Amino acid sequence: MQQRDTANLTRGEIWAVGGGKGGTGKSFLAANVGIALSNQGKRVLLIDADLGCANLHTCLGIDYPEATLSDLLTGRIKRIEQAIVPTGIRHLSLISGAQDILEMANPKHAQKMRLLRQIQELDMEYIILDLGAGTSFNILDFFLIADQGILAVLPEPTSIENVYRFIKSVFYRRFRKIAREDSVKEIIAKAMDQKNEYGIKTPYDLIEQVARMDQAVGEQLKNEMFSLRPKLVVNQVRSRDDITLGFSMRSSCTKYFGITVEYVGYVEYDDHVWRATKRRRPMLTEYPMSNSARGIQKVAANLVKREQLTIDYLVDTAPRR
Repeated sequence: MQQRDTANLTRGEIWAVGGGKGGTGKSFLAANVGIALSNQGKRVLLIDADLGCANLHTCLGIDYPEATLSDLLTGRIKRIEQAIVPTGIRHLSLISGAQDILEMANPKHAQKMRLLRQIQELDMEYIILDLGAGTSFNILDFFLIADQGILAVLPEPTSIENVYRFIKSVFYRRFRKIAREDSVKEIIAKAMDQKNEYGIKTPYDLIEQVARMDQAVGEQLKNEMFSLRPKLVVNQVRSRDDITLGFSMRSSCTKYFGITVEYVGYVEYDDHVWRATKRRRPMLTEYPMSNSARGIQKVAANLVKREQLTIDYLVDTAPRR
């Protein structure tokens, strides 16, 4: 994802968990991957970047904090560090988002840029952003500041379709932010409409169209496309077919979009998840030996290593249903 200044060696990695559709387990994934890292002694900060309906604190079993991102956006606090609260889990802290404050879901540009800048300056080994649903510019911008962008998908048609749409939106948003010429910006804006006059269906089509106008800009967009490598996690897996969805989506993104998406693991459908949710406890701390916990730990390990799972691993550990 976006390259950040490494002069400050205490600055850690930013991971963002998105996917477009609500209910895919983004908060579940963010919370439990954060716990998996903290269990290794890493200093981890979870940030609920859902500015309209924050619920990450509930996943962690803590009360809604007094200071949140909304207080930073409204100026009630001056520094983001003032919103950090302990979670009761060693090495793991939380910044909650806005709750029931509708105007906070769409902060002004200056507010958003101030927030993004302060997030990037936080002194943590890992910062995990739990994004809201949809493909608004605010959500896409949070995803784009991350060193690793993680996509949560369910093995069902609507979720798969939303992830594809989210991926395209991320690339188009990035292209628009680096474009300088108004004519190029106009093409990018029109490309978001599937019925656009240029016949652009994918980011690769868009690059070809821009290259016809300006070869140098086309090359710049192509380099951006290769540098953005979203990570895919399949949640609520019930069968081997569900597991192979990750490989199918990876292949489809390469073949039809010209985009590299890395498949870093899956989490099985597991009754332990809803039991932990009902008790307002994180699944990984409540049921550390469950199948879903093992899946989370593998996902976290692969994200740290930045490696893709092998087919052998997936077949050997697939649920036999």
